[in-house]
Amino acid sequence: MLPPDTPRLHFRHMAPPDLPAMADLLWNPEVMRFYPAPKTREQAASWIDWNQKNYAEYGHGLWIIETISGEFVGDCGLTWQDVNGTRRLEVGYHVLPHWQGQGLATEAAAACSDFARDRLGAEELIAIAHPENRASTRVAAKIGMHRENEDRGNDEAVRWVLSMPLVLA
Repeated sequence: MLPPDTPRLHFRHMAPPDLPAMADLLWNPEVMRFYPAPKTREQAASWIDWNQKNYAEYGHGLWIIETISGEFVGDCGLTWQDVNGTRRLEVGYHVLPHWQGQGLATEAAAACSDFARDRLGAEELIAIAHPENRASTRVAAKIGMHRENEDRGNDEAVRWVLSMPLVLA
């Protein structure tokens, strides 16, 4: 299962041949600015493997997002996260710098939100962002999320938790 195409984006499953593009995305200091460190090529391979396991177990994960013409943009999708001891469904997104500021992360996140509601029957969706990551919190706000709480991630850094209810249409 995949979210449907949007006017500008296509979703597809991540696979081992995506390693060069994913390694470029996840090592990029601008993309990974609010993470403890950019990811190595080996960590990018593990990222792909983790998402493939998520597809098999849950039917979703982070998907490759590309333009309708096939240009790699980044990843966006749905993963389960531990937030203050509770398992919650998160929409996450990473976009290459030259695609940022064009509304593509918002377009992809909105499609994932609709997918979570319509295909998964999810009642709620969250986003997790570093307090200084204004671009990420703006994307979450644009799809209808509001800051609800703080959480400490695996690295003990404070993260903002934004959420919204998903009401079946």
